[in-house]
Amino acid sequence: MSSPLVITGMGMVSPLGCGVNASWERLLAGRSGVSSISRFETGELPIKVAGSVPGMESDPEAGFDPDRVADAKERRKMELFSLYAMAAADEALTQANWFPSSDEDRLATATIVGSGIGGFPTITQAQNTLTTRGHRRLSPFTVPAFLANLAAGNVSIRYSLRGPLGCPVTACAAGVQAIGDGMRMIRSGEAEVALVGGAEACIDPLSLASFHAMKALSTEQAAPAKASRPFDQARNGFVMGEGAGLLVIETLAHAEARGATPLAFLSGYGTSADAHHITAGPEDGAGAAAAIRAALRMAGLAPEAIDHINAHATSTPVGDRAEIASLRNAFGDALPGIPISATKSATGHLLGAAGGVESIFSALAAIQDRLPPTLNLEHVDADLSDLNFVSGEAREHRCRHVLCNGFGFGGVNAALIVSKA
Repeated sequence: MSSPLVITGMGMVSPLGCGVNASWERLLAGRSGVSSISRFETGELPIKVAGSVPGMESDPEAGFDPDRVADAKERRKMELFSLYAMAAADEALTQANWFPSSDEDRLATATIVGSGIGGFPTITQAQNTLTTRGHRRLSPFTVPAFLANLAAGNVSIRYSLRGPLGCPVTACAAGVQAIGDGMRMIRSGEAEVALVGGAEACIDPLSLASFHAMKALSTEQAAPAKASRPFDQARNGFVMGEGAGLLVIETLAHAEARGATPLAFLSGYGTSADAHHITAGPEDGAGAAAAIRAALRMAGLAPEAIDHINAHATSTPVGDRAEIASLRNAFGDALPGIPISATKSATGHLLGAAGGVESIFSALAAIQDRLPPTLNLEHVDADLSDLNFVSGEAREHRCRHVLCNGFGFGGVNAALIVSKA
């Protein structure tokens, strides 16, 4: 029997702050990382709030300091999503104590960092430069900055990780799929250790305006912290977020051989396609349910063995309902007994980084037997009243196995099961 897969390191940059502990404790305390946009003038754009990563000036305790990640010369070549990935990678690798120095270990380490959009702000800025100042004024680093795989590339270069390099660009499922890809590579023998997760930073006027054109974003202005309201009757769209969440994963045997501490098990993973519609899943949730069932099969678990669900729940009526349909499809009569959290209520939707960040929240729930609250859930949809939502405040609850979902445009579905070590 092959050795089980374990998490030995975790790193995070989120709207709640930089670092896993800061983000997790603030999440449990019911704090919101959603605030008014101050990075640029929103003007006539009706989108006024976002889940922005705080800077040191607004959050001296856990703000993001780019100077700690890269010097000014390096930063000219990188987009923000790469910087977030670099910060998360340093935290995860430090906790795992994995800084390979031999050629053998470097070649055995995979780097898989998904992203939904990559360096979108660089693209919009470059187009503006081209239009107003001409092609000669474009930076030679434009392309290397915006390519979605450059978060993985920059991390790999910094730490000389020479194993498989990858970047699922599968919208909001990218972070979970990156973890699944890393699991497969270890199982197949392509790698012994994998740094996996997602990174995103596209709080940008064009991306916000584009999602607004789809009527996908919340237009809340007066109370930013109330804007993200998964499963609540008053929800009116998702809140754009940003950040990165990365895990170091390996087999238990490999971790024990080098003296690393297993934090949690990666028990199951599944992925599927709706093959239905570019932005909406089927009403019965069959596609997402197939991914959940595949994860349960890999883990060897019955549906009722799941103790907690960290839902994808973006705070859009169509998306939330589709996910609940998939959960009812996969769990049947067991679903009302399983506590459900929607942590995007506190962070907004980090697109391709969501799965990385939320997989860490899921692991921490299993490690600590604490369930994060769903903020702003005051009036649940009438047809969801039978479900066990964790709302208002965090909850103590025995967690052996936690399900984390990630679904994306194009009908891509991914599900991960994290278990207590």
